[in-house]
Order: sequence, then C-alpha cells, then structure tokens
Amino acid sequence: MENQSPNRRWLDALEDEDLAFIKRFLLSSGSLKEVAENYGVSYPTVRLRLDRVIQKIRILDDATAGDDHERQMRALAANGKFDTHTLKTLLKSYKEVKNQPPTK
Repeated sequence: MENQSPNRRWLDALEDEDLAFIKRFLLSSGSLKEVAENYGVSYPTVRLRLDRVIQKIRILDDATAGDDHERQMRALAANGKFDTHTLKTLLKSYKEVKNQPPTK
C-alpha cells in the first residue's frame, strides 16, 4: 500500500467480498431490503454487514489509526475476524516488536 493515493488507500485495502457487497448495495440504490433479498438473508444481517463495512472503511481511511499494518488489524477486527481482546493483544505485541531496536 506504499505508493497509493491517500484517497484510494481504503478502497484498495477492502477485500473482494466487501467490494462486491458495496457494488450490490449501490446497484440496489441503497435498498437494504433488496440487498437482503438478493443475498437470501434477513434485513438485520445486511444491516450488520453494512455497519461492519462502514466501520472498516473509517478505520482504513483514518491516518491516525496507526500504520498500514495496524489499520489492517483493526479492519479485520471490525469485520469480525477476531474479537477486541485479540486485537488489543496483537496491537500490543506488534508495537513492542516495532519499537525494539534493530538487532545486529
């Protein structure tokens, strides 16, 4: 993600599944009911998915959320890949390793 425009970084970091969901949402003119019908799931399920994608985009777009690696970990947690406790543990470990002086 090094040479990306800051305006596209969040878009390029999304998974294909997220992009397909966003496309389907846009093509249905933002109708969560229609998206739910297309996916064959309930409205609350689609609402939760949309909320997670929104949270993920906010994290990936937030330059203050750490470096690219930290933002990716936060996005995975927002997507339900692991819980908050696991995220905190991973971030703590990552920061400790990142702040260690280089070995010779």
